[in-house]
Amino acid sequence: MLGLNRKDFLLFLVVTFLALFAPILLNPFPVGSAMAQFNAGYPDLMQRFVIFGIFAIGFNILFGLTGYLSFGHAAFLGVGSYSVVWMYKLLDYNILPGLFLAIVVSAVFALLIGFISLRRSGIYFSILTLAFAQMSFSLAYSVLTPITNGETGLQVYTSDPQILMSGFSPSSPHLFGLVMNDSSYLKFGGWEFTFNNGYYLCAVVLMVAFYLSIRIFRSPFGLMLRAVKSNQTRLNYTGLNPRPYTLAAFVISGMYAGLAGGLMAAMDPLAGAERMQWTASGEVVLMTILGGAGTLIGPILGAGFIKYFENIFSKINDSILHSWFAFLPDGLEDAVVFIIHPFIGKGWHLTLGILFVLVVVFLPGGLVEGGQRIARLFRRKPADKTDNDTSAKTDPAE
Repeated sequence: MLGLNRKDFLLFLVVTFLALFAPILLNPFPVGSAMAQFNAGYPDLMQRFVIFGIFAIGFNILFGLTGYLSFGHAAFLGVGSYSVVWMYKLLDYNILPGLFLAIVVSAVFALLIGFISLRRSGIYFSILTLAFAQMSFSLAYSVLTPITNGETGLQVYTSDPQILMSGFSPSSPHLFGLVMNDSSYLKFGGWEFTFNNGYYLCAVVLMVAFYLSIRIFRSPFGLMLRAVKSNQTRLNYTGLNPRPYTLAAFVISGMYAGLAGGLMAAMDPLAGAERMQWTASGEVVLMTILGGAGTLIGPILGAGFIKYFENIFSKINDSILHSWFAFLPDGLEDAVVFIIHPFIGKGWHLTLGILFVLVVVFLPGGLVEGGQRIARLFRRKPADKTDNDTSAKTDPAE
């Protein structure tokens, strides 16, 4: 189906199911319950899950297949955002021209940076990409202010041309009249589910992006990228020049990042230089490694994991903890809250850091390896039981 083998097609179906039913799956607790704090089925967060999943999928094509670690992919994220907002300012709020421009501009930008950076490998390549990203941040923040509006950020004003804007056009991002901010609601008992137009647009883009990444992974081009990662020196001895392949992977990865940045501006018509900072580049590295670099679904899991902690655990405060442990005696309640306090709220980075260390130490393959170990554990039990039953029947009784 769709040119995929059975295993890849099933994986694609899993991603499709998770993307389409996320508004329901991410709201496991009733709205009024104490555990509703852990619900993540609201549009802003779900959009971030999907957008950063696309960002991580693209980064994984470069890092997971070729082994080239880039610390500058946030530059393409920012370029994509600026491109979409400029289309809002010049044409109208239709997101389609902006997304197209974001992909094209980020591809050209990635081609220029990759052409220079890929002359080096290893840590030198990483430092070069980081330098380019920081230069891009400085240009957007303080030099190219007529284009980027500096530290204030680029946004749409009523004085902008918007030559395609009419009195009947929506005054917020839309896709041929389908407004991204609009949502439908479904109430079922104590649950309330939100189905947002913008989220489902991002979900469809995620499915397409994931499908293309599968085709890249399974193609001869992907096999060549794996050869680069395995032993580039030996590949050179065969007479093949790996640079065109690595440059193509870098450009494709940059296009994914530009698309993700464009979707961020498509959901919220604002672009700022902070999206180009090195911290954003480091974040996508953590997402890919945490989920499982070189795997297909790993970057999506890593993106969801980190964004969940960032948005859910950071909102837990002492008042919420006291409400959870109110059944304990006062002294014990205060002691429990005192112990947990450093790991929630502003200390969510500490919890995430501990989990990241545990994953790297005990699951070098990331969350995907953890899932594979659990799956093998369940597969072994029936087999072991069958083997024991067979041996019991064949062995002579003593």
